[in-house]
Amino acid sequence: MKKILVTGGAGFIGSAVIRHIIKNTSDSVINVDKLTYAGNLESLIEVDSCERYAFEQVDICNRSELDRVFSDHKPDAVMHLAAESHVDRSITGPAAFIETNIIGTYTLLEATREYWNTLEQSAKTEFRFHHISTDEVYGDLPHPDDVEASAEPLANEKLPMFLETTSYEPSSPYSASKAASDHLVRAWLRTYSLPTIVTNCSNNYGPYHFPEKLIPLIILNALEGKNLPIYGKGDQIRDWLFVEDHARALYKVVTEGKVGETYNIGGHNEKKNLEVVNTICEILDTLVPKESAYAGQIRYVQDRPGHDRRYAIDSSKMQRELDWMPEETFETGLRKTVQWYLDNSTWCKNVQDGSYQRERLGLEATDSKGNE
Repeated sequence: MKKILVTGGAGFIGSAVIRHIIKNTSDSVINVDKLTYAGNLESLIEVDSCERYAFEQVDICNRSELDRVFSDHKPDAVMHLAAESHVDRSITGPAAFIETNIIGTYTLLEATREYWNTLEQSAKTEFRFHHISTDEVYGDLPHPDDVEASAEPLANEKLPMFLETTSYEPSSPYSASKAASDHLVRAWLRTYSLPTIVTNCSNNYGPYHFPEKLIPLIILNALEGKNLPIYGKGDQIRDWLFVEDHARALYKVVTEGKVGETYNIGGHNEKKNLEVVNTICEILDTLVPKESAYAGQIRYVQDRPGHDRRYAIDSSKMQRELDWMPEETFETGLRKTVQWYLDNSTWCKNVQDGSYQRERLGLEATDSKGNE
């Protein structure tokens, strides 16, 4: 049995990791989360009463509090997921991304290193610092539309994909801050021998996803009769990974991965954004039919500055070395996701109106006029 410290465990991917560990292993989890707007303890209700789960409301930039957490809980591994992650927010307010993703990662690395140096040799050898990152650090890839228009077109199956050795070319403040954190983690291995592992994942989707991201935004806007905004022509391509498949992969890496290695984790599902939105609309047409098709709510909006055209991950290393493959196809995973949002309207409502934040602060909810 291991004690695993998970940073950002109240977030979308972090909460999926914690739920997976508590429900499928005998390990213990210490959830370290600052509880920003994207941190929601309601995503952990099904495990928060377990004696193998503990929560610490701590900012990873707070070194003294991190030292206390390590001293109190004495973890055997760290899974570092805490991050500012929304590209649009990074464009309008990059400072928070520099603070959390770079300074926070540095502070956590130093707290971990000091704690790791106090361990006996056998425990030091078994310890792991697993840094969870994104495929966006690699920049973007050739788009099939561009390739088809070139002098020497390639078949889609021959289009390049991100490998663990792909050079970094981040495009946004978000991806640049994550690239910097990746470099810090590798430097702490090379310089201080801290046993680190890095994973880079493709776009996640699934239950408990914060509704500013594409898939939950489209689902909830569609149900509320609102516009379904799509950047540009909607031809941006992403590789979609079901979050529970990702959680399984991350646990495999922290328990079986090799120190110093990088593992790319993808869903094997390249889809244009417009395809994703249309598929959601088709599922809703079946599950919650109305007079007109949901696709009629689609609206095209001005594209995001520096918007990457295509991401695609080659995760064959995960399959070859750690025997991991995604279990969900895009069609099965997306249908499960839409159904989850239909079945969990209370969670959605609390996120949309901010109730989850008021509850965490111990405040009573008020109506729109400010009355009790």
